[in-house]
Amino acid sequence: MSNSLTIVLEDHEKLTDICGVNDENLIILEKLTGTKVYSRGNEIHIDSPEEKKQVFFRELINKLQDYQSNGRLIEPVLINSVAESMLNDKKEDKELFDKKCIMLPGGTRVYPRSARQASYIESIENNEIVFGVGPAGTGKTYLAVAAALREVLSKNKRKLIITRPVVEAGESLGFLPGDLTQKLNPYLKPIYDSMDSFLSYETIQRMEESRLIEIAPLAYMRGRSLTNSFIILDEAQNTTKTQMKMFLTRIGEGSQAIITGDITQVDLPGSNKSGLIHAVDILKGIDGLSFTFFDTKDVVRKRIVKHIIQAYERSNKK
Repeated sequence: MSNSLTIVLEDHEKLTDICGVNDENLIILEKLTGTKVYSRGNEIHIDSPEEKKQVFFRELINKLQDYQSNGRLIEPVLINSVAESMLNDKKEDKELFDKKCIMLPGGTRVYPRSARQASYIESIENNEIVFGVGPAGTGKTYLAVAAALREVLSKNKRKLIITRPVVEAGESLGFLPGDLTQKLNPYLKPIYDSMDSFLSYETIQRMEESRLIEIAPLAYMRGRSLTNSFIILDEAQNTTKTQMKMFLTRIGEGSQAIITGDITQVDLPGSNKSGLIHAVDILKGIDGLSFTFFDTKDVVRKRIVKHIIQAYERSNKK
């Protein structure tokens, strides 16, 4: 066995993508292999005489090239996820991460960036009601919006309904300027940020004007029967038990719902128990309803965000 391994890539441009901006991906590869990794020309090298490390490195680079050929961006979070799936003994988990994708009309593909995200996508495909529970930055809202837009733009669902509880912080919603949608926009900014990733501002406006996208505060759901719609309830940790029950019983024939929230960031006043926490306690095991639980390992924003969340978790345990 040689003291090093050299892998020759098709061209320098592909190597540049594998290495990442300012070689940030090489740093991840070095951490994963515990040895020096460097590039030269259209070659990537690992300095290690250990057969196990060389085999792992070759398989990892081959997988990254496969993802590259499918148009996926090679970034640190993807490399870590691929490495994790390779070390995972569950064959079905590996296949899920490799194959799952949300395809929007027009050809836009949204790939999972972690094994848990792949499982979340599968749950959305196979269930009428899906809960995505976990910290910020895990992609639970982003993937929910992608799945919703796929269904509405493909005309599988009549409209997208977006709602959330309005937990006020010292000011009444009525003091905000504009009509109801304009008053709610600041509260729904994360949803709009996600939609902006897939559609132009003009397209979103047209869809709102034609009622293909409907924005409503959770309180306005009472008494309605939501049929043939895709419904997203965001920030669900701030629902009360009564509100959560009310929302879930609004879901009518042909509709699908995704409920997202972070049970570590409950803003409800007083002793009110979160409707999301209560739902997690009592709704497991119902056919057609699924829970996906994310944790800090699934954070796919900047690495510093993951470290911040972990620091708060450690602080809460003291």
